[in-house]
Amino acid sequence: MRAVVQRVSQASVTVDGEVVGAIEGPGLVVLLGVTHDDTEEKAKTLAAKIWTLRILHDERSASDEQAPILAISQFTLYADTRKGRRPSWSAAAPGPVSEPLYDAFCAALESLGAKVERGRFGAHMDVALVNDGPVTLILDA
Repeated sequence: MRAVVQRVSQASVTVDGEVVGAIEGPGLVVLLGVTHDDTEEKAKTLAAKIWTLRILHDERSASDEQAPILAISQFTLYADTRKGRRPSWSAAAPGPVSEPLYDAFCAALESLGAKVERGRFGAHMDVALVNDGPVTLILDA
């Protein structure tokens, strides 16, 4: 499981002209990729790590600040671009595997007390955000 975590002052995700998720900061945007050997346990572990990661101002975490999180599934995080000019997506888990794990990740955050907004799994999404800092981290579980 791979996550790109960005500290933001605001963010939203739009599908077909409709805002389906939005947060006002400070908060986090999490782009989440799932690969074939990921498990629900990995999703829970990564959610706890992100929730307590001290990347907000004054070394505070989202849990310290009760900061909102916008979680967006993004299979392209597992692109393999080592050969040729066309990325391979073979390392990304297919939808029937990755969607339940994305849902488990969001549910784990919510069970920890996070206010979680979501993108729409499998949809073409327009993501808008204001990166605060900028602070962007890549986490692998």
